[in-house]
Amino acid sequence: MAAPDHAGESSAVRPTLAELRVPRAVRVTVEQVLARTDAFCLEHLDAEYASLCRRLTGRLARKRPSPLTRGDLGIWAAGVVHAVGSMNFLFDPSQTPHLDTERLAALLGVKKTTMANKARLIRDLLRLSQLDAELLRRAVLEELGILWWVELDGLLVDARMLPPELQAEARRRGLIPDLPAVEADGG
Repeated sequence: MAAPDHAGESSAVRPTLAELRVPRAVRVTVEQVLARTDAFCLEHLDAEYASLCRRLTGRLARKRPSPLTRGDLGIWAAGVVHAVGSMNFLFDPSQTPHLDTERLAALLGVKKTTMANKARLIRDLLRLSQLDAELLRRAVLEELGILWWVELDGLLVDARMLPPELQAEARRRGLIPDLPAVEADGG
């Protein structure tokens, strides 16, 4: 599992089409989907959600043939937001931000079942797992302890308890999430 790089994503919507490795043939379509997911996330969720939706849309763009070339782009955008939201517990009222599926569908202008079906199709097409670190918010990554377990000399250990040099090597190898240090002011 590749480790995510969420550095600098709290203040700006990233990554770019080039960073997402979007094929030229689908760039116009992807830009239209991203315009919708970016606008929605920045208005109703946050920049981190926008960035994660960009990553997921990039994966869909690289799929051959890209499924984004068929169907309503508004429904694709809604499916992307729903898929990322479900992986990050968006529908859990104890989470911040939080939206229930009815409100999410209404804000996105699609039917709830259509949105959920598209999200399921996305998860199936890309074989997404609830533990796909590249698509998880920083807060979720920090809380999901299983992502931090590594085998060291035949023993399972929490990588957060290892010396910094071993943590760095585990990050380099993609064994644990790559979370940038949080600044002292909470940024």
